[in-house]
Amino acid sequence: MTDFIRPHYYAPEKFQPSTEVTACDLFIYGATSGGITAAVEGVTQGLRVVLADVGARLGGLTASGLGQTDFGNKGAIGGLAAEFYRRVGKHYGQPEAWTWEPHVAQQVFAEWVREHGIVFHPYQALAAVEKDGNRIVSARMENGHVFKARVFIDATYEGDLLARAGVTYTVGREPMSQYGELYAGVQFGHPNHNFRLFVDPYVKRGDRHSGLLPEITDADPGRQGDGDRCIQAYNFRFCLTQEPSIRQPFPKPAGYDPQRYELLGRHMDEAVFEVFRLSSPMPNGKTDTNNFGAFATDYIGGNYRWPEAGYAERERILQAHLDYSAGLFWFLANDPRVPRPYREFSARFGLCVDEFTETGGWPHQLYIREARRMVSAVVLTEHHCVRRDQVSDSVGLGSYGMDSHNCRRLVWHGRALNEGNVEIHGFPPYGISYRAIVPREAECANLLVPWCVSASHIAYGSIRMEPVFMVLGQSAAVAAKMALEEGVPVQQVPYADLRSRLLAKGQVLELDWQIK
Repeated sequence: MTDFIRPHYYAPEKFQPSTEVTACDLFIYGATSGGITAAVEGVTQGLRVVLADVGARLGGLTASGLGQTDFGNKGAIGGLAAEFYRRVGKHYGQPEAWTWEPHVAQQVFAEWVREHGIVFHPYQALAAVEKDGNRIVSARMENGHVFKARVFIDATYEGDLLARAGVTYTVGREPMSQYGELYAGVQFGHPNHNFRLFVDPYVKRGDRHSGLLPEITDADPGRQGDGDRCIQAYNFRFCLTQEPSIRQPFPKPAGYDPQRYELLGRHMDEAVFEVFRLSSPMPNGKTDTNNFGAFATDYIGGNYRWPEAGYAERERILQAHLDYSAGLFWFLANDPRVPRPYREFSARFGLCVDEFTETGGWPHQLYIREARRMVSAVVLTEHHCVRRDQVSDSVGLGSYGMDSHNCRRLVWHGRALNEGNVEIHGFPPYGISYRAIVPREAECANLLVPWCVSASHIAYGSIRMEPVFMVLGQSAAVAAKMALEEGVPVQQVPYADLRSRLLAKGQVLELDWQIK
């Protein structure tokens, strides 16, 4: 049997106590794909750049199983983001590539860091931020290391730096009434990723007094459009294979409980089997396996505390997601509760022996689909996505549909029901405002936030794609350089000059209405 080796989000045993003080021009927290493009651009601009992360891996989700990213319109991707896809293509002997193996993306990011001499400090858990008035002076880590800089970029998935700097943010779903958005808040009725037929949620079928099966809640369903603190589900993007030469069977996690998956079993009893349906083909016989269906790799409801949790609690949440996913795969491939045809099909899949070798094939990065979202002078909403409202200070484009995975799994008139799925497509690329990636000046004058941008829940569901964050990371670094040149807060960078510099670097700031 394959050993079960766990990835970790937070590994304090790796932290080295430090009294070091590191000074630089630009400090970037978060070695995500957008954090790396920001670092590359900062060095190219001649800045002294330091990149730090709570972990040690580069590239975030792009290098952790997301081998087929959602991009909407390829024409909306320019600058260093487009260069990333060209570099991936070069590996495969193509002009560009839009599917890749995780280790290839990791290699591209590592090459960028090495080529540009980027100083990277791994295992740096942010403890506190020191400010002088409305400016960040330094960021102090749990191990004692202090990073001083003139400008800061928060490139984390969670907005940890912006939160510790006292910048206003929100978590959860706004009600329809807040911004007049049709797809805001609680959303019932979308047919995808839901139980197609009646599936009984009770331990003893038909007996509500017997209690609910695991992975379902009896919370008040609320009304369409209500706001709440729920966020769309997280999962891992799994790199799987059916190739015998590189396939290893799914290992059985400790504490495996088949009852967790009884709801899925009842769904399969109705001849519905969808878990592996969204297994997009990758090079060399591998897949990018994402969530599909009513009960699959999304751990619905398991992530609510993640955005504002401390690092130790996030580690526990990550392990809970891993246990859920590993148990799911073991259940499908081995448990006699699963109908034989589905069980035999599932057993054809396995983890790849040549991916994530240090963790036995499990990806290291949890898919943080949303966490904190900054609230600044401009809040991007559904109206911007469909271009009812348009911005005058674009620093990049969004082009994917408004997309939210389910947020809750409920009991609804005696049946199981998922709630929160939204999939609205068919609108053209739209501009992302510079004012949406900087806080209000009174709150912080030297911070840029290309990841947890100022947006509503439903608008963020469109913006939240990795190519967009790579674009915004580069734009943020260009703006940081200008703020230092001019000696002004980042909010006062002259947009006309910023625009010309971004265009000169190949950024795409506007695009015609043709859907490609």
